[in-house]
Amino acid sequence: MKVGHILFFTPQLVRQVYKFEVKDMEAVSIEDLKQKAIELRQTALTMIYEAQSGHPGGSLSAADIMAVLYFKEMNVNPSDPKWEDRDRFVLSKGHVCPIQYAALLLRGFVPYENIHTLRQYGSPFQGHPDMKKCPGIDISTGSLGQGLSCAVGMAIAGQRDEKSYRVFAMVGDGECQEGQIWEAAQAANKYKLDNLIVFVDDNGLQIDGTCEEVMPNLDLERKFEAFGFETKRINGHDIEEIVRALDEVKAAKNGKPKCLVCNTVKGKGVSFMEHSVGWHGVAPKEEDYRRAMLEIAGGLQP
Repeated sequence: MKVGHILFFTPQLVRQVYKFEVKDMEAVSIEDLKQKAIELRQTALTMIYEAQSGHPGGSLSAADIMAVLYFKEMNVNPSDPKWEDRDRFVLSKGHVCPIQYAALLLRGFVPYENIHTLRQYGSPFQGHPDMKKCPGIDISTGSLGQGLSCAVGMAIAGQRDEKSYRVFAMVGDGECQEGQIWEAAQAANKYKLDNLIVFVDDNGLQIDGTCEEVMPNLDLERKFEAFGFETKRINGHDIEEIVRALDEVKAAKNGKPKCLVCNTVKGKGVSFMEHSVGWHGVAPKEEDYRRAMLEIAGGLQP
């Protein structure tokens, strides 16, 4: 059965890949990015299904942001993943790595047959990002709260080396309950890191329930603003709005780190996964997988 750009069969799954050739990132259209978000969701969900392990909810909530970053915004080179002048990306909420792995597959950083190897011994696609195993991973992450500190360090290094690269980081709203996030934010303000752009995936859920129940974050937009960030709240599933917000923060060379707090939906694009904490870290079985793939291809993405 063909679903979107993905062919799938059970128990063995076969894939048809369209490697993304970047000639002019500025020429990538909003419709192109929407299609990439579909492919990212399908690819990430396939990896989790085959592994019968992983975190689908947060992977799906981050898909539209990842589509914009990897297929329009970030200056990276799949043929030279360690290129000194590349933009950096830190997935601080490392448990949603299937969505980053999907982007690395579709951009050509890693051979596409690795789609079948999530969480396997020796695979580049471990349960959390491993920079020693996977091309295109700039820092190993997974211990929640630590990634923003790494991103701040990278941004300081770029500033001191007088490099033009930017550092992008994605943190979770549940992760923002960790004190180290705010120590890193304070340092970003001190060092005037306007080469740092932080995305908060604000989907309102974490492993133990709602963020409001576990530990209220209050207003994340105002909190980052209080720590010296230029901050904006956006719809994290509106690709046009994400692109526009990035254009705005890029233009602001004011010595302030940037933060885009993104209203998102855990499990976005799959009706029975949306707004459900139960899909935080549970892999779909065959029936749910098939239904999810069809829903994503049918346009339940943004």
